[in-house]
Amino acid sequence: MADRDTHLLAVDVSCPRFGNPDERTNLMGAILDPELSGAAGMNPGGIWRSVSLLESGPSAIKHFRAICIDANAARARLALRCVIDHPEGGMVTLRATVAGHTEELHHSAAAGENRVEWTIDVPEPELWWPHALGEQPLHDLRCELEVDGEVYDHRERRIGFRSVRMNKWTFHVNNTRLFVKGINHLPTQPRLADASPIEVIADLRAARDAGLDLVRLVAHIARPEVYEAADELGLLIWQDLPIRGVMARGVRGQAVRQAREAVDLLGHHPSIALWCAHDEPRRQPVVRLATPPVVGQQRPSWNRAVLDTSIRRVLQRTDGSRPVVDHTDVPPHLPKLDGTTSHLWFGWHDRTAADLGSALARVPRMGRFVTAFGAATVNPSLPELLSPRWPALNWEAIAGAIGGPARSLHHLVPPAAVDDGQTWALMTQQAQAQVIRTTIETLRRLKYRPTGGFCLHYLADQSSAGGFGVLDHERRSKPGWDALIDACRPVIIVADPLPRVLRANVAHSVAIHVVSDLHKPISGAEIRATLTFPDGRTQSSRWGGDVSGDHCEFIADLKFTPLSTPGELRLDLEINAIDLAVANTYRTSVG
Repeated sequence: MADRDTHLLAVDVSCPRFGNPDERTNLMGAILDPELSGAAGMNPGGIWRSVSLLESGPSAIKHFRAICIDANAARARLALRCVIDHPEGGMVTLRATVAGHTEELHHSAAAGENRVEWTIDVPEPELWWPHALGEQPLHDLRCELEVDGEVYDHRERRIGFRSVRMNKWTFHVNNTRLFVKGINHLPTQPRLADASPIEVIADLRAARDAGLDLVRLVAHIARPEVYEAADELGLLIWQDLPIRGVMARGVRGQAVRQAREAVDLLGHHPSIALWCAHDEPRRQPVVRLATPPVVGQQRPSWNRAVLDTSIRRVLQRTDGSRPVVDHTDVPPHLPKLDGTTSHLWFGWHDRTAADLGSALARVPRMGRFVTAFGAATVNPSLPELLSPRWPALNWEAIAGAIGGPARSLHHLVPPAAVDDGQTWALMTQQAQAQVIRTTIETLRRLKYRPTGGFCLHYLADQSSAGGFGVLDHERRSKPGWDALIDACRPVIIVADPLPRVLRANVAHSVAIHVVSDLHKPISGAEIRATLTFPDGRTQSSRWGGDVSGDHCEFIADLKFTPLSTPGELRLDLEINAIDLAVANTYRTSVG
């Protein structure tokens, strides 16, 4: 081919529609999944990025991988891997330059393909940190392939020096513990190419401005701008592979290859904190519950035992620097009784968000790391809601458009209790906000005992009909957005959830906690709780002292007895210290 002036490259691209949900053959994860994509009836497959040609000399770098496998104040260690094509054989030089440091490796290459792996140490590196802990210095890494004094090929990566590990579902970055407040994220647009780079980056910036530490890319590989923005903004990424639900046995070989390619493509990004092989590797029950089904998980599963184990081994072998999770939302099962993350839908599928605390008290293992919770909303401008037949609507179609079951929508806000569709839709947004606030406050009260972090499901709607997003498809905020920001502040003061109705003339007690994600103590804090009863009577309590850093501090049990006057009871909480003023309010009724 080298003797020709022109060449023709033909590419055959196929993207089958979403098929049997219990025997999936595609590896596009969230991009095709009707519960997540917001693209029912659409086919997003095709070439959606610009195509480029890489030029090299007679010898070339076919594959390149760069990973920071360890970092501290004294040195950072990078693991490099080159697969080079050297047709003639002979000596080659691989030269790596990063952060003003250069190292060369001389290698006697055989004719044809050669795999070369080596490490380099960078002394006294500037460490990359999540934005809550420090700065995000990044460095250009350049690796050159030189033959007989001439550079034939090169690769460049933008890299950061940091170490990351997970112990008992708690992240440690550069040996510093971090309680992770995260959010699930889907492609900015159902068709990936429809979003501009500015829009893609804006989603990441919104997550950081909301006080979040981590973005979980649910069952998809995102656009390059996502990883570049996360590196610069100091956001950690939980990277799912694009595998979701029950997969067919024929996908194993392709899935393993895809895992290896993902490490080559993304391993240099300091923001990627964890690999996850498979999202929800099970059939969805007809009736969804707040917690994952336990009985069905006890049977042997090819997806869990074979597919996910194979992918995990490849990820660990190709990238030993990061934690690897086999799958999400799998409860303890034989023979391995450890289980994994939880998806907890209290207030959405059944029960209420206030029931979460008592459920985790019974089974603390469920709260170690929660990778999905929340509730869906419906857009008040949806034309179907204006029907004079309200509430006798096609609820299956409405629920399908937002990616959730109709039964759960009716549990969140019963349509029969509302006079019109638009009011009902607005009430779903208020109910979503309450689920978000109550769930996050509960999980933060359990900080490190046992909860290491959480991910709200999800940032922004894919469909104009609505969805689980705290932003709609045009990035307008819902009430859940403000609830998320308030619940994720570095310091919060919280009370146990109050019952919807308090019994009069009965003694009640609620626990007050202060949760701090600051890594320094709060000195001389003044804490105040004020109860305002329906009859206008008030009851105030005060406490003072220091609050430990990176800790949940129990303050007191607040005891009170409402009288027989019906109406609203209000609880106002405040904490004040130097450069700190935080408040929180709870309302309920006395009956």
